[in-house]
Amino acid sequence: MSNSMRDLIDGEAELDDEEDDESFDEEAGNRPRRRPNIDDSSEEEEDDEDEEEARKIREGFIVDEDEEDEAEDSDARERRRRKKRRREREEEEQLDEEDLDLIGEAIPEWERKPQPQQTKFKRLKRGHRDDHRPTERRGLAEIFSDEDEEHDDRGYGRPSGRAQADEFDDFIEDDYPEDDEERRHREEDEEVARPKDRGLNIDTTGLDKDALDDMDAIFGNGEDYEWALQLEEEQEHAERTKEDIELQDVFEPSQLKEKLLTDEDNRIRFNDEPERFQLDRKAFKNLQMTSDQFKEEARWISNLMLPSKNLSSELHGPFNKAVGKVLEFFVIDGVEVPYVFQHRRDYLIHAKKMRNPNRRDDPDAPEYTVDAEKLLTQDDLWKVLDLDIRFRSFLEKRNALEQTYGKLKETTRDDILEEMIRQAQSIEELQDLQDYLNFQYSAELKDLAANDNSTQREIKRAGGRTAQFERIRRSNAYKFVQALGITPDRLAKNILRESKKVTSDDDSRLPDDLADTLVDAEFPTGEQVINAARQMLAEEMFASPRMRKHFRKNFYGMGIVSCRRTDKGLRKIDEANPYYEVKYLKNMSIADLAVRPELFLKMMKAEEEGLIEIKVSLENDREFRQQLFSDFASENFSELADRWNAERQKVIDLAFDKLVKVIVKGVKDSLRTACQDELLKTCRELYFKRLDQAPYKPKGMIIGTSPRVLTLSNGMGDPNREPVSWVSMDEDGRILEHGTFTNLARDESQREALAELVRRRQPDVIGISGFSADTHRLIKDVEGLVSEKGLVGPEYDDPETNEYRSDLLEVIIINDEVARLYKDSPRAVADHPSLNPMTRYCIALARYMQNPMKEYAALGKDVTSLQIHPYQQYLPQAKLLKHLETAMVDMVNLVGVDINVAMQDANTAHLLPYVAGLGPRKAQLLIKGINKNGGVVTSRDELVGDPERHKLPVLGPRVWNNCASFLFIEYEPTNPESDPLDNTRIHPEDYDLARKVAADALGLDEEDVKAETDENGAGAIVRKLFKDDEQDKVNELILEEYAEQLEREYQQRKRATLETIRAELQVPYEELRKKFESLSVDQVFTMLTGENRDSLCEGMIVAANVRVVKDDFAIVKLDCGIEGRVESHDVSYRHSIKDVLHVGQVVQAKLIDLNRKEFVSKLSMRDEEMRRPFRRHFDHGRDQWDYRKEDEDREELREKDKTTGRAQRVVNHPLFKPFNSTQAEEYLGSQPSGEVVIRPSSKGNDHLAITWKVADGVFQHVDVLELQKENEFAVGRVLRVGKYTYQDLDELIVDHVKAMAKKVDEIMQCDKFQKGSRNETEKWLTTYMDANPNRSTYAFCIDTKHPGYFFLCFKASRNSRVNAWPVRVIPHAFELMKSQYPDVRALCNGFKLRYQSEMLKQQSGGR
Repeated sequence: MSNSMRDLIDGEAELDDEEDDESFDEEAGNRPRRRPNIDDSSEEEEDDEDEEEARKIREGFIVDEDEEDEAEDSDARERRRRKKRRREREEEEQLDEEDLDLIGEAIPEWERKPQPQQTKFKRLKRGHRDDHRPTERRGLAEIFSDEDEEHDDRGYGRPSGRAQADEFDDFIEDDYPEDDEERRHREEDEEVARPKDRGLNIDTTGLDKDALDDMDAIFGNGEDYEWALQLEEEQEHAERTKEDIELQDVFEPSQLKEKLLTDEDNRIRFNDEPERFQLDRKAFKNLQMTSDQFKEEARWISNLMLPSKNLSSELHGPFNKAVGKVLEFFVIDGVEVPYVFQHRRDYLIHAKKMRNPNRRDDPDAPEYTVDAEKLLTQDDLWKVLDLDIRFRSFLEKRNALEQTYGKLKETTRDDILEEMIRQAQSIEELQDLQDYLNFQYSAELKDLAANDNSTQREIKRAGGRTAQFERIRRSNAYKFVQALGITPDRLAKNILRESKKVTSDDDSRLPDDLADTLVDAEFPTGEQVINAARQMLAEEMFASPRMRKHFRKNFYGMGIVSCRRTDKGLRKIDEANPYYEVKYLKNMSIADLAVRPELFLKMMKAEEEGLIEIKVSLENDREFRQQLFSDFASENFSELADRWNAERQKVIDLAFDKLVKVIVKGVKDSLRTACQDELLKTCRELYFKRLDQAPYKPKGMIIGTSPRVLTLSNGMGDPNREPVSWVSMDEDGRILEHGTFTNLARDESQREALAELVRRRQPDVIGISGFSADTHRLIKDVEGLVSEKGLVGPEYDDPETNEYRSDLLEVIIINDEVARLYKDSPRAVADHPSLNPMTRYCIALARYMQNPMKEYAALGKDVTSLQIHPYQQYLPQAKLLKHLETAMVDMVNLVGVDINVAMQDANTAHLLPYVAGLGPRKAQLLIKGINKNGGVVTSRDELVGDPERHKLPVLGPRVWNNCASFLFIEYEPTNPESDPLDNTRIHPEDYDLARKVAADALGLDEEDVKAETDENGAGAIVRKLFKDDEQDKVNELILEEYAEQLEREYQQRKRATLETIRAELQVPYEELRKKFESLSVDQVFTMLTGENRDSLCEGMIVAANVRVVKDDFAIVKLDCGIEGRVESHDVSYRHSIKDVLHVGQVVQAKLIDLNRKEFVSKLSMRDEEMRRPFRRHFDHGRDQWDYRKEDEDREELREKDKTTGRAQRVVNHPLFKPFNSTQAEEYLGSQPSGEVVIRPSSKGNDHLAITWKVADGVFQHVDVLELQKENEFAVGRVLRVGKYTYQDLDELIVDHVKAMAKKVDEIMQCDKFQKGSRNETEKWLTTYMDANPNRSTYAFCIDTKHPGYFFLCFKASRNSRVNAWPVRVIPHAFELMKSQYPDVRALCNGFKLRYQSEMLKQQSGGR
C-alpha cells in the first residue's frame, strides 16, 4: 500500500479535526470527509488504470490512491458544488407547511430549519462568506473554469470523485461528530483565510493582446460547447420540477411508522370512521355483508354467548334481539362500545311492565312497576365486537370456499359440500370442507386454475399426496374401495345417528380373489391393489368433514389431557421451576382446564420449550374405536364376512391415527385460544379495578378533587444512611419544591426540616414508596415523626359534632408500578431533564395519587410491562395490549375529558386516544384542528365546524357523534355562549330532551320556554335551572311517562337516557370512580420485596446473610431484604451459636415464620429441619398427578448425582445462590442488566458457575475453575476463567463480569445499536438503504443465541446482501476478528479498516 493510501485510511480512522461544516451532506445528513480526486489527468497512459480502479471502488469500499495536494483542490471544489446544490434544493423543494406542522407535533425533538432569508440575523462572522449569491447561468467564458465542477451533477461522463469515494467514509463522520462549538470557531478561522475562488486561476498579468488571441485560437472560447450547457441546465430543471419532497424523503419508514405518519395512518386519520373500527376491520374492508348474513351473524354470536350468560329461557329471545341491535349500532351506525353503553343502554336491558301489587294497600302507589333484566354488560359489548371480527373472518373464508365450489359445480355436484357449507359454524369446520374439496377434486381444481389462469386461494393439507390418490381413483383398485362397503360420509352419518343406519355389504368373492381380478398397469399385483385400496379409503375417512366432526365432538366432550416430561425436562424442571406444576399432570378434562386456563397455557409454553409433551386422548378410547368398527362392519356371519371385516378394521386403524393427529392439533389450538380469552378477560378486569380509582380523597373534600401531595422515597438505599428524595406538588400538578432528607430516624435537624416543609406547603397527604424492604422503615419513621410533631391534615366538617376539626396527616404507601416505568423513560427525561431519576420517581408517585387513570394512560404500549396477572407472560402481547386498552377506553369515557384542559396539559392529552371514536391518529388530528381554530373550544358543536364563528371542522360527523358526550367543556356562567349541557354526559342529540326536562322541573309552559330561549338562546332554560339552584326539582318528575311517550310516538327507547339526564342536571359529570385504593399487606410486601406467597413462604430453605450474632440469637437478612431472627436453640443443641455463626457468613436456613406486615421472619438451622425438604402444594384432583413417575424421576436424578459427585454447596458470598441455571435466569429476569448470581456448578466442586444478565432474556453462564483449594467445599485461592486469572470472587466480579457488563452497556448505548433480533436489524438496514441508496451503513445487534456476543451487520450498497461479523465482549474491550478494541469508537474504526483491508485482499487476489 502506498504512503498516500496509508495516510488516507489513518486519517479517516482518527476522526480528523479539520472537517469543514460547509461540506454537510443534506441527503444523508452527514459531513463527507475530504476525498482525493481520483480523476488524475496528468498522464494519459494512466486513464485506463484509473477507470478500472474507479470501478473497483464503486463495487467495494476501498479508497483511491491520489496525491494529497490534488485531494485538497478536489475537496474544495466538491464543497462548493454541494453547497450550491443545497441552496437550490432549499429554494425549490420546501416541504408543505401542513406537513411541517404535522412533523413538529408528532416529533417534538424535530425543529424546522430556518428559512433562507433568516440568515441575515445570524451572528457576525470573523470572515465574510458570500453564501447566498443568486444562482446565475454560467457564460461561455466560464465553461473551462474550475467552477464547472461546482455545478456538475455528474449525470453523465466520467464518474465524479464523490461517486468513487470510499462509501465507508460516511460511517466515520456519522458516528462521532466533533464538538459543535469547536468546529464553528475553526470554520470561522478558516473562512477568513480562504480565498473566494480556489479553482484554476490563470494569471494574465504581462500577457499582451496577441498572446491572448493566440490562446483563444488554440483553446477556443467555448462557443462550440454552449449546446451542452443548455442541455445540462434543461435536464437539471426538469429533474427539479419532478422532485416533490415528502415525509418519506425526510424520515426513515420505521420512524414514520412509529410516529403514525405513513400513508395508511393518514387514511385512517382522515376517514370519518372510528379509528379502532378501522384498525380491527382493516383485513375485511372489502367484505360486503347482505342483510341475511347480518341476521346470521346475530344468531351466530348469540349462540356463542348464551351458554355463559345463564339467562332463563324466556329471556333468550330478547337476548338475541339485543345482540342484533348492538350489531346494528356497531356496523350500521358506526358507534363504539362506550357510546352504546352510555346512550343506547335501553337496548341492553329487558324491561317488563307489571301491575304493582302494593297499589291495593297504597292508592298513591304507581299502577305499574317496571321489572328490568340486564341482558348485556359493557364487557359483553366488547365480546360482541370481538365476535363480529371473528365472524367476518369466518364469512370471508366461507365466501372463498363457496366461490371455489361454485366454479366446480358447473361440472360436478357434491351433496356433502351442498349440505355442509351452510351448516358450518366454525373456522375448523370450514377448514375440514376445504381439505375435503382439495382432496376429492384435486384434478378438477387444477384444471380450473389452468383455465382461469389464476392461483386458487386454498389451504392445502401439509404433506397431501393428491397425485397418488388420483392414480388410485382412476385405476381398478378403486373398485376394491367400493367393495369395502359404505362411504366414509355414510359411516359418519351412522355414528352420528343423522339418518337411518346403512350397513356394509360383503362382496361375493374373498378380498384376495377380488383384488386379483382388479390388477392393472398401475397396480400389477393383488397385494398392491389391496394396499392401495386401504390407503385410499383411510384417506377418504381422514378427509371426510362429517367424520372429523364426529371425532372433534368426542374429543371436546371426552378428551383428557396429560403431560409427559421429556429428557430435557427431567432435570430442568425441578421443584422450584414454575413448570413443575404441570410436569406430572394427567387425566385433566377439558372442563377442568376451562376452570384453570393458566394451567393449559403453562403446558403449551413448556411444550414449546421442549420440556414436556402434551398428550390429548379419549377417556373412552376403546369404546370409541369399537363403536366406529361396529357401524362400519358387515352384520353377516361367515368366513367371507370375517375376511371383509378384517379388511375394514385395518382401514379404520390406518385412518384413526391420522384423524386423531389432526383433531388433537385443532383441539389444542382451540383450547389455547379459549384459555387465552379467559385469562385476557381476567387481566382486563384486574386492570379495570386499578383504573377505577378516583384521586386520593382527604377527609372533608369532594371525591374527584385533586389533593396537595408530598411524596418521599428512599429508592433502593438505606433511609438512615442514604438520601431520601421528596417532592411537593400542588393540586394542579405543579411541582412546588423538591429535595432530599437524610436519616429521618435520628437526625433531629432533618426531622424538623420535614416538619417545617409540611407546615409550609400544607399537603393533604404524605405518600411513600420504594424498591426495597428498607422502605418499610422509612414509613415507620415518617409516621412517628408526624405523630411526634403533631402534623395535621386539612380541616373538615365532622358530621358527628358539626364542628371543624383536623386529624393527623395520613401517611400512605403508594403503588409505584407506574412510577418505576416513568422515572427513567424518555418521557420523564423530556419532562424534567434537570432532575435525577429518584426525584422523577417521586413526581410520578404524586401524580398517581392525584389521578391514577392519567398515569396509566400515559404509559401507552408500555402498559403490558405492568404485572397485571401472575400468568400474563403466557399471553400474546398484542392481545393483552388490546384487552387492557378496552379497559382504559371504558374508564376514560366514564370519567370524560375536559378538552380545553387536554389542549394545555400533556398528561390529560394522553387520555384523548381512548375517547370513543378517536385513537392516537385522530387525537393528533383533533389537537391540530383545535389549534388552528384558536386553541380553545367553546362548544361541542364547533368541533364539526361553525362558519358563523369562522371555526373549521375538526372531526367528521360520525367520529364527532361518537366522542361528543365524552369531551366536556367547563360551564362559565358569565359567558352567554357557554352551554351548561356541554359540561354533562348528555349527548347533543338529547339536548332538546334535557331542556324539556329542565323546563318541566322549573314548571315553565311552552310560552315561557319560547320567550326565554328567544331572549337568551337555546341553553337559556338549563342556565336558569343552574342559576336558580333548583336542580333538585328534577327528582320530582316522573320520567316513566316521558319514556313511554318517546317510544310510542318516536320509536325511541330513552328510559335510561332520561335517568342520565336527571343525574347530570343535578351533578354534571359527577365522579363515578371508586375511592383511591389502599394497598393490602400482601401487595405492599410484594412491591417492596418482589416476593409473593408462591416464591417465599414458610417451610422454604433460603439463603441468609448473618448481620449480628449474640449469645442467644442471631440477626440475619434474607435476599429479599427482610430481617430474620435465629434463636440459639434453632442453630444447634451441642454448640454455642457464636461457634457456628459469624458476621458476614452466608448460611442456609429454613423459614419457620414470616410476618409480612412487619417484614420480619424466624428461621431455623437445625439438622432435622434442614433434612425435611420443602414440597410445594399443588391443588390437583384425584388421579390427576403421576406420583409413581415423580418418584421414579427423583430416584433417577439421585443416581445421576451420585455418579457425577454432585452435592449441595454453600459459598460465603452475598451473591451466592443455591440455584441451577434455570433458577438463576428466572431470578435475574426481573433484575437490571449486569446483575450477577454465583451458583454451584454441575461440573463438580472444583468449579463454580456465574450467571449474569446481559440483556432482557439474555444470560451468560461463566464457568470458573477453582485452583489451590483448601478442601472440597472451600473456594479456591486462584480462580480461572479462560485465560483470565483472579485471586477472589470479588475481583472476578468487578474485573471480569462487571467489566463486560460495562462494555455491553456501552455498545447498547451507541446510536448504531438496534434493538431487536438479527433479522429485524437486517430488515432495518435494507429499509435504510432503500431510503438512502447512495450510502452504506452498519449497525450492532445482540446475539441472543450466544450471550456475550453482538452482531456487526453491514450493507455495502443497496444491491449487496447484509453481512454480519461477530463481536465478542471481553473484560474492558471488544474483540473483532481476533483483534481487541478498547471502546466502541475504536471498534467502529477498526471494523472499517478491517473491511477495507479485506476488500484490498480480494481485489489483489482477483488480479
